[in-house]
This record gives sequence, C-alpha cells and structure tokens, in this order.
Amino acid sequence: MQIDSYIAVTKAKAKLLDMIRNIDDRDDTIAITKNGIPKAVIMSMEQYEAMCETMAIMADEDMMKQMRASIKDMQEKKTLVDLEDIL
Repeated sequence: MQIDSYIAVTKAKAKLLDMIRNIDDRDDTIAITKNGIPKAVIMSMEQYEAMCETMAIMADEDMMKQMRASIKDMQEKKTLVDLEDIL
C-alpha cells in the first residue's frame, strides 16, 4: 500500500475533521508526520479491513499453498474446475 500524501501533525490537527469526512470519497492513505518523519497513517475503514483480510490470508499457510497451486495451474493453462460443478 502506498502513501498518497503526507501532512504534518500540526496541520493534521487543524484539518482532522475534513480529512475524516473526505477519506471515504477518495482511496487516499495519508501519513501524518512529526518532525518530518511519518508516525501514523489515516485510511478509510474499508481500506483497513481489506488490509487486515489480506494479512490474515497471507498468514494462513494452507490458504497460501492452495493459492500458489492455483496460480501454477493457471500459468500452465490446466483446465480449471468450477466449484458449482463439484457441488
């Protein structure tokens, strides 16, 4: 995930309400800096939940093993099976 903009903590304090109002309208990730160093991030709840879901999937070894196998099958142009055909 990339940082779209940086804002100093002093400016962020003054603009916080506007930043929160606008965060859902844009998919921005905003870093808040202190003395020029990024210290915190503001993002929409939707972005945060998606990031947490991605991290949970990546932490699941079995899930990642299945995904790697599926990617390999697609790269090798193997015939894929639709889940609905199995059920």
